[in-house]
Amino acid sequence: MMTNIEELSWRSAADIGRALSNREARSVELTEYLLSKIQENLHSNVFLNVTRDRALVEARAADDRLANGAAISKLDGVPISWKDLFDLEGESTTAGSKFYRNAAPATEDAALVKKAAAAGMVTLGKVNLTEFAYSGLGLNPHFGTPANPNDAKASRAPGGSSSGSGVSVACGYSPCSIGTDTGGSVRIPSAFNGLVGFKSSEGRYDKSGLFALSPTLDTVGPLARSVEDCQLIDALFTGAGHSSKHAAPVARSLKHTTLFVPESVVLDDLDIAVAENFETSLRHLETAGAKIYRRKLRIFDEAVHLAEEHGTITAAEAYFQHKELMESTDIKHVDRRVVARILKGRGMTANDFIALRQSRVSLANNLSEKLDGAILVMPTTPITAPEIAPLDADDGYFNYTNLKTLRNTMLGNFLNLCGLALPNGTDKNNLPTSILFSAPAGSDELLLECGPSFENAVC
Repeated sequence: MMTNIEELSWRSAADIGRALSNREARSVELTEYLLSKIQENLHSNVFLNVTRDRALVEARAADDRLANGAAISKLDGVPISWKDLFDLEGESTTAGSKFYRNAAPATEDAALVKKAAAAGMVTLGKVNLTEFAYSGLGLNPHFGTPANPNDAKASRAPGGSSSGSGVSVACGYSPCSIGTDTGGSVRIPSAFNGLVGFKSSEGRYDKSGLFALSPTLDTVGPLARSVEDCQLIDALFTGAGHSSKHAAPVARSLKHTTLFVPESVVLDDLDIAVAENFETSLRHLETAGAKIYRRKLRIFDEAVHLAEEHGTITAAEAYFQHKELMESTDIKHVDRRVVARILKGRGMTANDFIALRQSRVSLANNLSEKLDGAILVMPTTPITAPEIAPLDADDGYFNYTNLKTLRNTMLGNFLNLCGLALPNGTDKNNLPTSILFSAPAGSDELLLECGPSFENAVC
């Protein structure tokens, strides 16, 4: 029995994979439907590049395999979009910047694009982002800002920097999308758009062919509709996807799981709905069997103090990456708010940079020892998606809101935590709130195995 394509397009990537494998629908039908929907909504500023010919070739190949019972992964034939930091062969990588709008086309796919293609996934194109991936709000003056679909009355921030990734999934243009996360850029747009977002540990995925902001802190992760989607994509990216194509992702019970609620920094000045939904989620997690304890966490206070005293690793490395542009007359073509953040790196000293690098290792090790197998839990963002107009009108308000939005997630990047953001309710305006589970570097599999149980408890 054939499945309605519109209904199918709103399912999770994992569910779509199952439907295609069962021949309830064909990848070409789904791909053509999504491409038409994207084309009709190009004014929404979500896609910067649509790879129609490539997508249809990949979808037809997937259908041939599936018709012969020869699926090469659980996501064979499933469409995907990519943040425009990833190279796609034959396409320019703009990094959301007017300066790179006409950059030379990439000569090959980025490493992770190759892995997704080898698993049979169908590339729809590349999506919008904050210029150079350097903002938590997702505004882009060059290509337009993708509108958060959760408010029909007011234009609200999509979250950044992976704004197009978040909106492409939330609007039903793509069942999953791949973003990057240097200070929260997967987890924040997931939070603002009511999605599941997974930030990997540093070094878990191959970053070859990825436009860098901060080589130290840049990580990659999926924005999707279920934890299972994130598990399957993680398996593809780590090389486990083919050998385990018939195995079900692992789901770990919460009965022997300990959750640590840090009472330093991350619970300050929360929106009312964010705070209420967080406490409700904790009660549900406890009911599901998780042991929860709350403590002050001086490590977070120390991380904030280090940033105030020395600046940030991201600013230092971003200035190094873009020094030639920042010191040229072409700087006028760059978003002024991004320029202001990058130029903070110009005044940092070698002492500042080394102090940050050494301190983060020490603090991360201390945190791992303190947690002793427990998982951190906190609100993903202190606020729900703010309106865009006031942000555009006042740079001071923009900077304040941007830093507040990034506050909780940046701690995870500085301390090299993997993180899983899950929707956990809405506010009075029906804007999503989100809860963030984080664990020390290398705990990605533990976090993803607990993910389905977290999801069942809070979503």
